[in-house]
Amino acid sequence: MIKRLLTAALAATCALTPALPAHADPATLSPAQRKVLIDATHRFKDVDEAIKAGYQPTDLCVPGMGWHYLNPQLAADTAIDPVWPEVLLYVPGPKDTIRLVGVEYFKPDADGRLTTDTDRPTLFGNPFDGPMAGHEVPAGAPPMPVHYDLHVWLYLTNPAGQLATLNDRIRCP
Repeated sequence: MIKRLLTAALAATCALTPALPAHADPATLSPAQRKVLIDATHRFKDVDEAIKAGYQPTDLCVPGMGWHYLNPQLAADTAIDPVWPEVLLYVPGPKDTIRLVGVEYFKPDADGRLTTDTDRPTLFGNPFDGPMAGHEVPAGAPPMPVHYDLHVWLYLTNPAGQLATLNDRIRCP
């Protein structure tokens, strides 16, 4: 069983929160599980395909995570579907392009309390981080609920681990 790696930030409108202790043996996905996620998200390497699928860009690059493209319908749904992550993570690419580096799964906490975790979701047996307080959002946006999330670095190796929240290789412009 893994311990919490780091507290996560969601969507491009979030502020980083203090980190929790890193686990000595970071969780990973099996090659078969990783293939499922890559097969499901490969088309989103083309950001226009992500937008067509309902992912909405944000204008804030979060250090250690990149730009978040959030699918509001998926984020509002309480189901976790491995082939439909709620958030896609992008970084600047060559010649004014952006590059898909990972995905983030998100689930609002059922009772909205930071002290209970009976509804903690898992992805292929890996528990999500949380529950955590909602993060800063833009003026006029609804507040982010107490939630769980899990980052998966599919297209950029993360030295901290495949399921670590932050990736030190990601820098924001």
